[in-house]
Formats: sequence, structure tokens, C-alpha cells
Amino acid sequence: MADPDLRDLDVFLAVARTRNFRRAAVEMRASVSSLSQRLRDLEERLGVRLMNRTTRSVALTEAGELLLSRVAPALRDVGDALDQVRGLREVASGRLRINAPPPAVDLVLAPMVGPFLAAHPQVDLDIVSESGFVDIVSGGYDAGVRYGEHLAQDMVAIPLSGPQSYVVVASPDYIARRGRPLHPKDLLEHDCIRARYSSGVMHDLEFEKAGQIVKVDPPAKLISTNMNLAMRAALDGVGVWATLDGYVGDPVKSGALVSLMEDWCEPFPGPFLYYPSRRQTPPALRAFIEFVAEWRKREERGK
Repeated sequence: MADPDLRDLDVFLAVARTRNFRRAAVEMRASVSSLSQRLRDLEERLGVRLMNRTTRSVALTEAGELLLSRVAPALRDVGDALDQVRGLREVASGRLRINAPPPAVDLVLAPMVGPFLAAHPQVDLDIVSESGFVDIVSGGYDAGVRYGEHLAQDMVAIPLSGPQSYVVVASPDYIARRGRPLHPKDLLEHDCIRARYSSGVMHDLEFEKAGQIVKVDPPAKLISTNMNLAMRAALDGVGVWATLDGYVGDPVKSGALVSLMEDWCEPFPGPFLYYPSRRQTPPALRAFIEFVAEWRKREERGK
């Protein structure tokens, strides 16, 4: 007895999924009669009836249910494997659109852009920097960047960087005038430089030490989402600034800014690159995912 033709199995799955020969025929761009004949051929090769069909309905037999449960996952795996093999011949090209919050753009994506484009000259990057939450699918983005607590559950996510941490800094002049805060609640008595999100929300500052979490809402002497302005204000002694450590490494090293309350600034996971789960990832996005993996490996080796 000859083994079933894979095309016959495809027909069986289409009819089993739709429970309708006409809908399956439209899906497979074939005639109803050709699908019916293939299904009969499959049943003859197997020697069992797979479907009970009338002019109005299609129902799987016990043998049909068994075949569906075993064959459907296997054929999906075959399809995924073929897609991956085909992808090997595809050159990464076209536009890759990514939505990311400003800190992730400044501190994580920016160093990657030049090397990635040099490695993939046929790719054009379109990076949109937004602090608000965006539906990347409806927004037409290939991928997004967010921190773990804000990721949608139905997305594939990969780490984009190692751990990050917030730091609290102020200029030596400010500390000389106002003193050094030692506890998060001390900030309630200080002038602070803060940011308001595009939604209009200004979140509390959150600190953690040995499992204890403290949130405070200190007065804002300056509110700005512009990092250059906030940096300039901190250097000029306007107030205390809580920001990501990547922004102030050089000023702290030089002494232009002083790091405060370091025991309350524990590291946390960095941002994630996330994208919709689908069988065939666009070549440009796949190339970026692979680039990020290699970039992370080099970072780890460099530590």
C-alpha cells in the first residue's frame, strides 16, 4: 500500500479545520471535487474512513480525530523548517521599523545602529522614540522595545541589554547648599529634576533596598523629558536628578555630579526587544534579532 501523499494530508487538515469542503477549497485555491477526490484517495490508502460527510456537514471519525491530533503539529513543524531553510537564501533588506522609549534608544539602540547597518547595507532602519505605550501591530512596527513589566503576553521577547540601574545625582554645589539625601524620603525636602510622560503622568520615584520598596513623590523644581536639559540643570545645581546610570557615568567619574543613595539603587533587567509571534519572521527583523544575540555575547565576554 502506497504511503499517503503530503498534499492529501494538507487537504485533510484544511477540511478538518474548516469542517466545510467549500471553504477549504477557497482556502487552498482548488475545486471542491479535487479536494473530495484527494480525501477519498487518502482514505483508500489508509484503509479507514476519516470523515463522515453529508451535503451540509463534515464530521471527523475516531480515526480522523486521531490523525488530526498527530499530523497537524507535525506538518506545522515541517512548514516552520521549510520557512527557515528558505530564509537562508533571503538577503536582509527593506525597512525595519522599531518603536522604543527614549532611554532605550539613547543607551542601548544607538551604539548598535552603525554596526548593524554596516553589516546589513540593504536594510533601512526607522526608529521611533516614544515614551508612551504603543500597539506595534496596529502602528505598523516590526518590533518594539519595552521593559519587562510592560510587555504584552502574546509577544516574543528577547533581552536587548544587560541589567540597568537608576542613580540619584546632584552637583557638588547643590550638596554644599542643601545637604546630602541619605534616604528616599529625604528627597521630599529637596528640589528635584523630574520627567512627565507623554500621557501626562509623572510617576513616583521608586527605590529598593534588601527587598524593601519605597516610593516618593518629591517636589519638582524642573520638569522636562529632554535629557540634555535635565543634564544641564543637574550640572548647574538646580536640583537632585534620578536617572539611568548610562546617562551620567562620565559626569560622576569626573566629579561634576555626585552619586547619592547608592544603597537604594539596585539593578533591574534592561529593556527587551519584542515582536509578534509568527511562523516566518521578516528577513530584516531576523537579521536584527541575530545581531542583538551576537552583540550581547560580545558584551558578556567584555565584562
